[in-house]
Amino acid sequence: MASEGDSKSLIDSISASLVAVTRTANQLAAEDFDFHRSLNPAFGTDLDKQNARLLDLAQCLVGNAASGAKAVRPRLTDADAIDDNWRSIVDVLDSLLEKADTSLDEFSGAVKRLSPARDQPASPRPSRISAAIKSREITKPQLSFDVIPTNTEIAPFYPLLPSKPHASVPLKESLTTYEGEHDGLPHVTHPYRTELERYEYPSFVYTRAEPQQYLPFESTTATLVDTEEALEEMLEELKQAKEIAIDLEHHDYRSYIGIVSLMQISTRKRDWIVDTLKPWRRKFTVLNEVFADPNILKVLHGAHMDIIWLQRDLGLYVVGLFDTYHAARVLGYPGGSLAFLLKKFINFDAQKQYQTADWRIRPLPQELFDYARSDTHFLLFIYDNMRNELIDRSHLELQDLEHDKVHDVLKRSKETALQTYNHPMYDAKRGLGSSGWYKSLSRYTSNLSKEQFSVFRRLHQWRDQVAREQDDSTHYVLPQHHLFTLAKEMPSEKAQLFKIVQPTPQSIKMRIDEVLEIIENGKAVAQDEGLEMRDVLREIDVFLHGDLAAEAAPSIKALPAPEVLPQLSAPHDAPAPLLATAQMSLSSLRAKTSSFWGIFKQPDNRKISSLSPRLYVPLPPLTAEIFATPETPSAATKANNMVATPTSNGIATPTASEKENPDIFILRSLSHKRKAESDLATPITTDTDALATQNDEVSIGEDDLNQRRADKARRKAEKKAAKRARQSGDAEEEAFDYGSAPSVFHAQAQAAREAKGKDKKREGRKEKEVFTLAKGLGDVQRGLGKRQKETGGRSMTFKD
Repeated sequence: MASEGDSKSLIDSISASLVAVTRTANQLAAEDFDFHRSLNPAFGTDLDKQNARLLDLAQCLVGNAASGAKAVRPRLTDADAIDDNWRSIVDVLDSLLEKADTSLDEFSGAVKRLSPARDQPASPRPSRISAAIKSREITKPQLSFDVIPTNTEIAPFYPLLPSKPHASVPLKESLTTYEGEHDGLPHVTHPYRTELERYEYPSFVYTRAEPQQYLPFESTTATLVDTEEALEEMLEELKQAKEIAIDLEHHDYRSYIGIVSLMQISTRKRDWIVDTLKPWRRKFTVLNEVFADPNILKVLHGAHMDIIWLQRDLGLYVVGLFDTYHAARVLGYPGGSLAFLLKKFINFDAQKQYQTADWRIRPLPQELFDYARSDTHFLLFIYDNMRNELIDRSHLELQDLEHDKVHDVLKRSKETALQTYNHPMYDAKRGLGSSGWYKSLSRYTSNLSKEQFSVFRRLHQWRDQVAREQDDSTHYVLPQHHLFTLAKEMPSEKAQLFKIVQPTPQSIKMRIDEVLEIIENGKAVAQDEGLEMRDVLREIDVFLHGDLAAEAAPSIKALPAPEVLPQLSAPHDAPAPLLATAQMSLSSLRAKTSSFWGIFKQPDNRKISSLSPRLYVPLPPLTAEIFATPETPSAATKANNMVATPTSNGIATPTASEKENPDIFILRSLSHKRKAESDLATPITTDTDALATQNDEVSIGEDDLNQRRADKARRKAEKKAAKRARQSGDAEEEAFDYGSAPSVFHAQAQAAREAKGKDKKREGRKEKEVFTLAKGLGDVQRGLGKRQKETGGRSMTFKD
């Protein structure tokens, strides 16, 4: 009970923290950060630092989560990378949630760990199996097949069917060629496509019934089918069943496309272990009399790859599939593995350490025999329980397909059965497909240089060719981490290659000269090709995702230059801060939806939003006519020249001619901060236009200077008199002048800067400092030099 209380308090605290984080994130998303950046540059600097810190933290978290999952690790290098890899981020989050569910079940005791507990005796180690896996001395069984795989077949793959049992459409008429939607390769239609699309499951699938108890596992055994006579006997008995359970064991390390090594079949009364490594394995197509029978329900768990393997190796097609994995997902179980279902319904601990064993071992050890049998022995009883639960939660009396969970599982199962196999084709250009390099690079976090990228693609293609010739997996020829190591280091000598690739695979030892030649060729052509890894990956994303990826990456080879902000139709008398604020209010600078929680469409001018808006205030060219004001303008020049009319607050108002022509730019005083700003509204009359004649000096009359000095002294005296009147309380309170009042934004910072400026002036009076070039250079901060990376090779020491 104490553990339950602690668990509940922990979950409550985590939930409260998540709610607080979500609320804060929503509040931040509603803020206009560009506006705050324009008000306070220091805020923008702090915001960029926090953004980089959060991005680095997210990269670490997502990378650690993806390392132990099947999800592709996304590359989060900048803000754009989050949008480009959003689907990968979602996959990683799903894997995290699934792990959390499993961990909570193990903590609460609902599911025990697959590893043996301390108080239970450890299972005997399969020493013979481990030795076989370690030495890999098993003779390849595919060499003795009647049809030896060559791995040189080109698409499409034609079914291995000599005939088509239970057909509503003849075999020849059901096989047509079409072009693949994603790979563009020719495919052959599913031979039972019409039968599957018209198929209706038997009525007992929708009927609730008491689960039929399985036979005791300890007191029963399975029949080994390794002869043609045993195959015929099993087939006759399977024809009498209404439901059968099927599972496969697959080996893909010492074979290029993989081999179905074992098949398990169970009915309510018997179990069979079928050896599918026999030379006459093509004769297993006779099982289509049962596998394609619409009256017999086939129960499999996680049949996504089993359907493909059955077609490829044995020529078997399943009609009437019920996938318990889909049932577990529709019912919302916290786990979807077969081990989870065995523990939930049978309380049986599956020995999953045998899952990765070498199933080519013959004769089959007892440990592997029992493990293979357990996969199907209990599966029909599990199906009974899950079928009843689906019916209870479906409300079949309403005849509503949206709430029909049985229909949902059957629909997903039928889609799984409609899959077809095709020969793996190597795409050297884009690296797509199951054997391509695109998937490997999309999971790689670092960016390869042009030479490294060129070497990687050529080594990857070489590895695929060698694997096809030897009929081995590409991982056996050259492991993935060794492939990246060779591409990054690019060794040029044998000794250097052996040093960086440890342990060295046998294929590399036998073909080391080929490997070194490929590396040199890749480095030589890299400069001519000029292909950047990031650009190529974006181009492939556009090819795969079409318009969606094209919007995220509008140009592959080079991103477009930022567009100039459009001219705003703001009033001519609007001050510069208002113009800047109006510029920042453009809708193009703000995202329509959240860039993290929702689908994000990056605006075309996204690079402009990070710049200061004052750089984009529309200013006309500053010509001489702007500053020149003639004494007596004519009627023709009144419409073109600028005439400033001062107002009480010191801001000039447009004249009638200016309103008629809104394109005229007028230079006016906007405040009283500077000493001579108030005098700018007064036109300066000169005999000649010095700026128009490109003279360096503008002559001002002596009378004008005397008049300005008198006006300045008069205004100063008036201010002192007004100040004394306010202090004595005799003067009336004047109305607050909003035009000349100082800004309240950053008042404390402004006061601090003014105090600092006064201190500097005071120190300057005491001792005048002389700036020298050497002193200025001494104040410059120098960064730490780039650290040189150690590379493999020979070293030298000094000798006497």
